[in-house]
Amino acid sequence: MEGAEAKASDGTRQDAQRHVEVIEAFRSELAELRKAGVLELTAVQRGAVEAHHAALIARLKSDFDIDRDERSRQLSLGMRVASFLGALAFAASVFFLFYQYWGRLGTGAQISILASASVAGFLLTALIRARDGTGYFTKLAALVAFSCFVLNIAMLGQIFNITPSDKALLVWGAMAFLLAYACDLRLMLAAGLLCVLGFASARIGEWSGLYWLDFGERPENVFPAAALIYGVPQLISQTRFGGFASTYRLIGTLALLTPMLALSFWGQGSYLDWDPTTVEHSYQVIGFAASAAAIWAGARWRWPETSNAGVVFFVIFLFTKFYDWWWESMPKYLFFLLLGLTALLALFVLRRLRSASAPGSGASR
Repeated sequence: MEGAEAKASDGTRQDAQRHVEVIEAFRSELAELRKAGVLELTAVQRGAVEAHHAALIARLKSDFDIDRDERSRQLSLGMRVASFLGALAFAASVFFLFYQYWGRLGTGAQISILASASVAGFLLTALIRARDGTGYFTKLAALVAFSCFVLNIAMLGQIFNITPSDKALLVWGAMAFLLAYACDLRLMLAAGLLCVLGFASARIGEWSGLYWLDFGERPENVFPAAALIYGVPQLISQTRFGGFASTYRLIGTLALLTPMLALSFWGQGSYLDWDPTTVEHSYQVIGFAASAAAIWAGARWRWPETSNAGVVFFVIFLFTKFYDWWWESMPKYLFFLLLGLTALLALFVLRRLRSASAPGSGASR
């Protein structure tokens, strides 16, 4: 029993929560088997199993502050929402506080406040992390610290009249990654990945002759960084951090499919020296193929975030094509009937795909 407890405590909070859910499922199935007369444990065996599970759950709850039942899980969801909204409110408060009193301070005071606010925010987050087993207060403090850091870099640039540059995104991203890996926060990881995507897109756009703030005019600039982000969990293990691998894959998938969707309507934004209509049709085909590949990869390796993103974009690509083809020429009732039949077909295909997925294949966290 001690070995099992030690092994469980070495994982992440998500691992611990899944372990408790497995225990709950085992207890429920054991009760059903007992009612059906299929399996009946002796009193000694039941006592030993219950004692083992009780000790294991107590250990996991002490180490990870897990949810022991459905009511606890519902309350935890509310706490996550509250912590996120509270963090946004605190960040906005800091932003408006700075701007309201900023002009009344001298340059020296401004620089001192900016430098100390960033350091204080990070130290406060680290202190809360050491005392907060739930992670909710840590997330709140980390978002406030990141907001202060972003605001401070921007205002220091104004104080010293520094020309805005895409390099600021690298600095912001470094802070987000530091908070993410130091405090095990997926929200900060997502913020860091978005900074990386923005920097890579702006830098590629600058190399091609665009002003860096106009990187959105060339959606294809995102592709190299998106592919690299998607491949990070396969190159560098993220098992020590709960949900980090899925965050990398989700951001990478969205960053690959979103530009394809944009270019399927806006062929002028492509580097391809083709007729815009040809570019749009090409990206419609590429978008369908990439979405289907995401669905297949997610089902094959049990990456739900990848398959879900693929399904959403596949449906968007499909429905937009239906609109282009038949909205003007087809009766509206027939158009929506066709959409409904297509949705049913998608359900059958996804069900077959789910049934065909290998049950023994390992899931990458």
